[in-house]
Amino acid sequence: MSSSLIQTAHRIVVKVGSSLVTNDGKGLDAVALARWASEIAELMKQGKQVVLVSSGAVAEGVARLGWSQKPTAIHEKQAAAAVGQMGLCEAYEKAFRQHGLNTAQVLLTHEDLSDRTRYLNARSTLLTLLNLGVIPIINENDTVVTAEIKFGDNDTLGALVTNLIEGDALIILTDQIGLFTADPRKDPAATLVRDATAGDPQLEIMAGGAGSSVGTGGMYTKIIAAKRAARSGAATIIACGREANVLTRLAAGEAIGTQLVANTTPLHAKKQWIADHLQLAGKVVLDTGAIRAVKQAGSSLLPIGVTAVEGDFLRGEVVSCVDGEGCEIARGLINYSAAETRRILRLPTGQIEAVLGYIDEPELIHRDNMVVIAN
Repeated sequence: MSSSLIQTAHRIVVKVGSSLVTNDGKGLDAVALARWASEIAELMKQGKQVVLVSSGAVAEGVARLGWSQKPTAIHEKQAAAAVGQMGLCEAYEKAFRQHGLNTAQVLLTHEDLSDRTRYLNARSTLLTLLNLGVIPIINENDTVVTAEIKFGDNDTLGALVTNLIEGDALIILTDQIGLFTADPRKDPAATLVRDATAGDPQLEIMAGGAGSSVGTGGMYTKIIAAKRAARSGAATIIACGREANVLTRLAAGEAIGTQLVANTTPLHAKKQWIADHLQLAGKVVLDTGAIRAVKQAGSSLLPIGVTAVEGDFLRGEVVSCVDGEGCEIARGLINYSAAETRRILRLPTGQIEAVLGYIDEPELIHRDNMVVIAN
């Protein structure tokens, strides 16, 4: 395995899972939190900036409420999150205070990152906190979030935050030592994957399987998170959070766990925001000529290349561009509403004004506002 890229990384996102934070659901593990705080303090002495994405609010709330298992009803999860978030903040504040460090709680929902203004505000706040030497502790706002607007898991949130702040690396601390070629519990021949490229389809095959009973993710969500983080050029390391001095050893260059490197050119900030949308407003179906123009020629999407419209989106929303089989080709900010698009699809640009009575833009989606999806 090559040496850890954390050695040269300046801005790092560290994500810790529920099973680690709550000692497999038994309640907050103060010893573990103190250990990570000490290691992060050491990283900051080295001149690194660190954002901590922490699960555990719901699990801590379940423990405080005396429930035997994590609830499935959304209102009970929200209640557990509200109770548990108090303990989570208190514990982290105490742990970092031992090193003279200030912390800040930041709760996010998908809406915060899908709205361009709120996205930029969140980015500005986080960068300001980092420049002040404060450690932002980020979690999904489970108290108000609904199924339709959830990130789904904090692995995804960690990747999106990495992109948001243009981090150099994402460290995902889990209760596993890394990614194996197969499930080591079932296949004794499985070996640890030391180095790989984020986005390699083979990784998703290796990572198939569910997560723990405490967390919401599994190795698969971590592989997808690494793929997302790679869009902004960030490397991802998946390592065991119970490993002694794991963060400081990674910062010293030691190879630990699985390291997934980015091999793509980082997206422009605006295109990164477009790519990171988890929920899209609708779809437009492209014909073969439009697919070829978008993917190979780098062209904008014109109305003549669209065969169908799905959804009820508004001008300026992010929509998915799919082929006839529903496979996503690209996504971007559309210049016309769904109703308008239905009226002008299959028509040349020169007829837009005659049909609508006006023309805002000659393209449905301009190339500068489009991201091609790698398949």
